[in-house]
Amino acid sequence: MSARLRRLWQRRSLAAALLLPLALLNGGLVRLRRRLYAARLLRSERLPVPVIVVGNVVAGGGGKTPVTRALVAHLQARGWRPGVISRGYGRADAQLRAVRPDSDARAVGDEPLLLARATGAPVFVARRRAEAGRALLAAHPEVDVLVCDDGLQHLALARDLEICVFNDQGVGNGWLLPAGPLREPWPRAVDWVLHAGAPPPGALSARFALQRRLADHAVDGQGRRVPLAHLAGRRLHALAGTARPEEFFALLRARGLAPAHCQAFPDHHGFADWQPPGDAAAVVLCTEKDAVKLWPRHPEVLAVPLEVRLDPRFFQALDARLASLRSPHAP
Repeated sequence: MSARLRRLWQRRSLAAALLLPLALLNGGLVRLRRRLYAARLLRSERLPVPVIVVGNVVAGGGGKTPVTRALVAHLQARGWRPGVISRGYGRADAQLRAVRPDSDARAVGDEPLLLARATGAPVFVARRRAEAGRALLAAHPEVDVLVCDDGLQHLALARDLEICVFNDQGVGNGWLLPAGPLREPWPRAVDWVLHAGAPPPGALSARFALQRRLADHAVDGQGRRVPLAHLAGRRLHALAGTARPEEFFALLRARGLAPAHCQAFPDHHGFADWQPPGDAAAVVLCTEKDAVKLWPRHPEVLAVPLEVRLDPRFFQALDARLASLRSPHAP
């Protein structure tokens, strides 16, 4: 159903138009909510450090988490001490939790766990991102900037910078859910737009291109690296439990790999009942997001990291804006 909807959302067809009454209702509710926050009838909570929100206006698979990872790495290199907050979609409950490298993905969410392992930064999850931010700052008072992975529509958290990420499908047919892929009307004001494909139409802010490709190696549950070149000619089984699993399979092919089988699962799939393919010689490849759930029981599975390259001008703009908010601590 998810793949069918994504195809439906790419053009203004009769089938999509039949959903326009629901889309209009959705748009009215979105606008009303924003006006309530603007009138301060609903309150946004401001935290004592700068808050950067990385999000999107398109449902599913915008590439927010890889951008958050690259952003945190840049901040660390520049002498900031970033922390990450998230809701943690796909986890078993909505409780406030600290995310540690050995956390259970079912409790904290696959993307927050991936960020905790990949960046070494403190990561907290909660339904209300401000609650996660308060707890993180209390536990890690050295943190001087917070990056919120997702949350562009979570207006209960005040933010200093908004970054909107688009994948290569842009805004699709330009209609709101469920007639199209938009969570809220576009264009809308954000600080910066990052786009993998063509720039989204009508953007009201600076736009920067991003490029995504798979790394030249895979890694197993023990941290052992395997060059992708060594996998050429092997029997490969690829799987992905992401919003756009077909994108991972296409990126593998772009790296010269030809999986004999490609197995797609829903986004944030738990893999509790997954079993390796019957062919003992087959090598299983997955995304890093899936690996944090597969490795506890299947450490032999190989995860292929996704690399995101951002326009250097974006980081220059980010550094300048942050310098105006607060000078970073010395590294």
